[in-house]
Amino acid sequence: MIDLERCRVSLEHLGLTQAAMALDGLVETAARKEMVYPEFLAELLQVEMTARRERYLRTRTRLAHLPYRRTLEDFDFAFQPSIDERQIRELTSLAFVTEASNVLFLGPPGVGKTHLATALGLRAIEQGHGVYFVRAHDLLEDLSRAQVEHRLERRMRVYLAPKVLVIDEFGVWPCDRVAATALFTLVSARYERGSIVLTSNKGFAEWGEVLGDSVVATAILDRLLHHSHVVNIRGESYRLREKRRAGTLGPPPREGDNR
Repeated sequence: MIDLERCRVSLEHLGLTQAAMALDGLVETAARKEMVYPEFLAELLQVEMTARRERYLRTRTRLAHLPYRRTLEDFDFAFQPSIDERQIRELTSLAFVTEASNVLFLGPPGVGKTHLATALGLRAIEQGHGVYFVRAHDLLEDLSRAQVEHRLERRMRVYLAPKVLVIDEFGVWPCDRVAATALFTLVSARYERGSIVLTSNKGFAEWGEVLGDSVVATAILDRLLHHSHVVNIRGESYRLREKRRAGTLGPPPREGDNR
């Protein structure tokens, strides 16, 4: 027991706190299973490694400002048959990150665009890539303010640093010319250097109206689409589905129903 206590103290001194906490239980397990010393040591170190990886993922996820922790396994592909599941699975290989290409999820509200974007962000974090999530409205307000205050270059570093920048809900709010120019500056700076994962409820033909400048919109799309994967989602909102299940909303309108 004295030797066991010395081991625990040594583990704590080395910063292996999870291993120290698991020591008693693992010693009992090792005796019961008649583990050899290398096997016992491997099990003890695995406890510490697992705990450290969990802490790393929690920290990186918090710093990424992801809205929630949802994975691809949580996504209901059966409810959105318009999505090519194989294409999404291929995206999780993160080859697009290595290639510094972009992923654009297009579709009406509530069809799972943010879920898929977040799942890709989590996957990137698990593979050791820097990720940052930001709502398009917040991003453009931030960049516009920085541009007016002559500190755009410094503020831009926040959005250029991560390997994957997730921009959510582009098109929900219209932009002024300052915001449109700032977005162009950001997209240009990340072009072929880092990936952008973007969700939007607007088709590309509507971006000129959203940005208030068709020339800037064309220039932004030219860079976003040059190396990109576009996922168009057509279907009903998940949130509306839940309301129908709860009986608070009627059935979806049938095709050709003009009521």
